[in-house]
Amino acid sequence: METTRQLNATKWVENYSDALYAYVYARVQKSSQAEDIVQETFLSAWKARETYNGLASEKNWLYTICKNKIIDYYRKASTSKEVLAGEDADEDYFFAEDGHWERDKAPSNWTTGNSNTVENKEFYSILKKCKTKLKEIQQSVFTMKYLEDVETDEICETLGITVQNYWVLIHRAKIQLRSCLEKNWIKA
Repeated sequence: METTRQLNATKWVENYSDALYAYVYARVQKSSQAEDIVQETFLSAWKARETYNGLASEKNWLYTICKNKIIDYYRKASTSKEVLAGEDADEDYFFAEDGHWERDKAPSNWTTGNSNTVENKEFYSILKKCKTKLKEIQQSVFTMKYLEDVETDEICETLGITVQNYWVLIHRAKIQLRSCLEKNWIKA
């Protein structure tokens, strides 16, 4: 008979693999990478099963491990690519030389009032597609900040970027996402 201290990896897979996969996929948007992170989560949990003290539920414990694996993924991704906050053609598209918005590129007011569940699902589907158009480092910063609720200092440390670089990346991600959403959702 299984006691509460004995953990069963087979039950973890049966009970949590789909939910963990959905959680990870929403953050990395690569199916193979999401699968790998879920597998790494279960492997790490199995290796650490003796340290599980039962203070948190099994589900919360697995999600905490998974969240750390996602952060590890971003850390590795950031070191494999050059991360610079220099000039970017996208910035020139939205702003005039004086730093003000180009007249026809300024953000419009969003007055859609989308409270319908079907419309919300469509919105999140479009947001997800727009997010894939961001550079990988922008996706990482945006996801960590707004989906994982990670603090700025921790994001900078994890990704090995400066605070100034972080703000440039998050600013550009927001501009690009807004433009994409206005084109594909608001004005569609």
